[in-house]
Amino acid sequence: MSSFDPMTVDFAALKVLRLVHAHGSFTRAAEALGVNQSTVSYAIDRLRKVFKDPLFVRQGAGIVATDRCEEIVAVAGRMVDEFAALSEPLDFDPANARATITLSCNFYERVTLVPPLVRRLRELAPGLKLDIISSTVLGKEQLARGESDLLAGPVQITEGGFYGRGLIGDHYVCVMAPENPLADRVLDAESYVAVPQVVVNYGGNWRSRYLVELDAAGLALNAVMEVPSPANLPDILTGTDLIATVPLRIARAYGDRVAIGQCPFPAPFSIDLYWTSRTHHSAMYKWVRGVLGRIADELNQDRI
Repeated sequence: MSSFDPMTVDFAALKVLRLVHAHGSFTRAAEALGVNQSTVSYAIDRLRKVFKDPLFVRQGAGIVATDRCEEIVAVAGRMVDEFAALSEPLDFDPANARATITLSCNFYERVTLVPPLVRRLRELAPGLKLDIISSTVLGKEQLARGESDLLAGPVQITEGGFYGRGLIGDHYVCVMAPENPLADRVLDAESYVAVPQVVVNYGGNWRSRYLVELDAAGLALNAVMEVPSPANLPDILTGTDLIATVPLRIARAYGDRVAIGQCPFPAPFSIDLYWTSRTHHSAMYKWVRGVLGRIADELNQDRI
């Protein structure tokens, strides 16, 4: 490859490199940037000349990053984030702020954290728009690609470049129709696995912690139905002998439409909040994280 002045590389090109790496695709990176693919190809070609490395190579139907590319992305990502942070105002005035905060989460967080967060924002920072996207099992990738600013969920991220803090804890309980004869019983493990159940299957590789504990105990539920979300479980359980297993805070959100019983596999878990260096030093995001932290403190005072 011919020599190329490294000082001609700008942050825009490094941003393109980062997105191609995150998406594993020139096409998807172009879509994320709102440009045509030739623009992305041109930027990557310039960087190949600078670093004297192919950066990405074909593998099957896709592309993979070279070892050199992995090193460059790790360093360049921090540089881009730190430079972007320099443009952030040092002070933040919630009452006059105008911005969009994108939070990646799933049903549990939309029930427990989002409603009080919306109320606080409307009261303290009415100019902030809250954009909620479903994380499913892709929350970490969404955060890394800049598709979300914050990620909340029962996930553990240990890689470098991510920051996190704990929010709330919970555990699993059984729910059923109030008229279900089991509503007045405490189920032992043998009875629990024998009862016909509706199982919430969120998809992907992620599994509810109580199911992991069941597997470890060598037990399997009598699952007669699977659903992708706990949203309408009360409607499904009404008039049946079925039970379901959900987090306690979700069960409480159903109100008197269900009876709540102890689960022999309570499987305690925590909901954590994550963000990246892109927003770590931002006064606005520090403030939003503080609001979420205070909401979590209040929720944790509830006896569960």
